Amino acid sequence: MSELTGQIQQTLNNAFASQTYWVVADVTNHSFYSQKGYHYFDLVEKDVQGGGIVAKVSAVAWGTGAERIREFEIVTGQQFKNDIHVLVRVAVSFHQIHGLQITLLDIDTNFTVGLLEQQKQATLLRLVTTYPEFIRQSGNRYITRNNQLQMNQVIQRIAVVSSGNSAGYQDFIHTIRNNHFGYSFQVDNYFTVVQGEAQAELVQQRLIDIYNSGIAYDVVVIIRGGGAQTDFLLFDTFLVGRAVARFPIPIITGIGHQKNETIADLMAHTAVKTPTKAAEMIIAHNRMFEEKLTQLRQQIIIRSQQLFSRNLQVLSSLQGGIINTTKDLITAQKENVVAHQHTIAQAAKGMLANKKQDLSAVSGTLLLKPRMVVTKRQNDIAMTIAALQSSGRLYFQRKNSQIAHYVSLCQLMDPAHILKRGFAIIHHNGKIVGNAASISEGAGIEIQMSDARMKATINSKTNEHE
Repeated sequence: MSELTGQIQQTLNNAFASQTYWVVADVTNHSFYSQKGYHYFDLVEKDVQGGGIVAKVSAVAWGTGAERIREFEIVTGQQFKNDIHVLVRVAVSFHQIHGLQITLLDIDTNFTVGLLEQQKQATLLRLVTTYPEFIRQSGNRYITRNNQLQMNQVIQRIAVVSSGNSAGYQDFIHTIRNNHFGYSFQVDNYFTVVQGEAQAELVQQRLIDIYNSGIAYDVVVIIRGGGAQTDFLLFDTFLVGRAVARFPIPIITGIGHQKNETIADLMAHTAVKTPTKAAEMIIAHNRMFEEKLTQLRQQIIIRSQQLFSRNLQVLSSLQGGIINTTKDLITAQKENVVAHQHTIAQAAKGMLANKKQDLSAVSGTLLLKPRMVVTKRQNDIAMTIAALQSSGRLYFQRKNSQIAHYVSLCQLMDPAHILKRGFAIIHHNGKIVGNAASISEGAGIEIQMSDARMKATINSKTNEHE
């Protein structure tokens, strides 16, 4: 037997010595011994139509081959394990005890990554071709019904699609509930399996459940932890891509990958790298709204101060004008009153002198005229005197009323009266300040209120438009 196996070994060594081959195969029956760094596995070729095994051979990797496998896992993020499709460079050997054996010398990382990318591009093309009404491509970007939705200014109610026991879900919940802004969120969980292409229907069903719930969610968050690149194939499926693209609520994906975008990322409203980033993005979104409110409040305060300052200046100007005008009016009216008093007094004296003359004339003719004529003449004189007295009283009453009105108006516009209503007058260098242009930082001012006069220093000054 040893002679036979020796001849086989010599024959095969002569035929395959110093030769290597690149072969495409699937990995099965894989075992890894970490202490020695050895990989034992089978390389098989399957029938494309029926899926049956066409060829199979045992293989091993150690030394350089094991190092290439480790590099493959780092570059692709894919663990070397059963059921992966690989392009490997091998050497053929025969051992008298272990038999025919293939030794792995190298593995092409681009083949595995490229194959997955080809499948992804084919799925994207199918989505765009089949559903042009809600998926279209614009350069390197995909415009979908979901990523065109307007996200609410404040996010409060969240539906989470994830695995309940994943570390990514725990990170998301911890971040969202322990934000240092104190924001509160209502989180509803829709747990499912988020690994493996076969679970695409489950993820799609969870999205349907969210829609059928009738709850007005602000966003839907799809998250999972990290893993190998092939662990994300679920999110590169046609079913998940279609469901995300047409979903009527904005979807945020935080799947946990650090390199390539999945189809779900491309179809979603917003894509971030990790579940923690998804939570931080939601918190930052709400914080932005709060900052806008704070800015608006500050603008309202500044605008109100400007309006008060401007109106105070107008009031001060009106006050000065009213006081001066009132003084002028009072002075003019006083002069008119004095003039009228003099005129009335002179007119009354004249009338009385005339009436005395009339009386003298009447008295001179009393003996000649009947008594009735004398009495009538006296009555006329008495009525005239009474009319003059009444007219004079009415005239003075009207003038006194006008003077009282102007006095009341002056008292109403008195600065002391205005200050009691909560206003203040700013003095700088002994003058009333009408605007802030003449005051600079560090200047000393005096603030006059109804019950006190205070000194202050300008610490800061901000010029504002309307």
